[in-house]
Amino acid sequence: MGVCMGMEANVRPMREEDAEQVGELEKRCFSEPWSNHLLLSGLASPFDKYFVYEEKGSVLGYGVIRVLAGEGEIQRIAVLPQHRRGGIGRKLMEAMLLFARKAGVCAIALEVRESNESARNLYVSYGFRPEAVRKGYYHNPAEDAVIMWNRRL
Repeated sequence: MGVCMGMEANVRPMREEDAEQVGELEKRCFSEPWSNHLLLSGLASPFDKYFVYEEKGSVLGYGVIRVLAGEGEIQRIAVLPQHRRGGIGRKLMEAMLLFARKAGVCAIALEVRESNESARNLYVSYGFRPEAVRKGYYHNPAEDAVIMWNRRL
């Protein structure tokens, strides 16, 4: 219980001063990273909610969910490579799903690289199921996106 409690305390809404660390995280985790400008403009969006996982002043992971017209879309979830498989992604997912439920969302979608087995397994564990494929959606390297939905929030 102590470990879980401590981890939950580390997930919080993203602030402007987190943008630089989140921008670095983007560069380490994605072949097509979002710019700091895009991150900051997203913070001001009434539709998007950004969360960070912070430990001792360092942002180790972050997630973004968009809520629009009663549906949600997980736009980003990223954890620094050296901190993966330690529960940070789960804590970020839980924060985003709780936010979505409180906002009255009944279904959430996301896109994931077809080859990203660890992410797909995480999403399945939260009730997401593959429903479609977007051919050639990703670049660097080129790859299909699997569109997954959780329609039982």
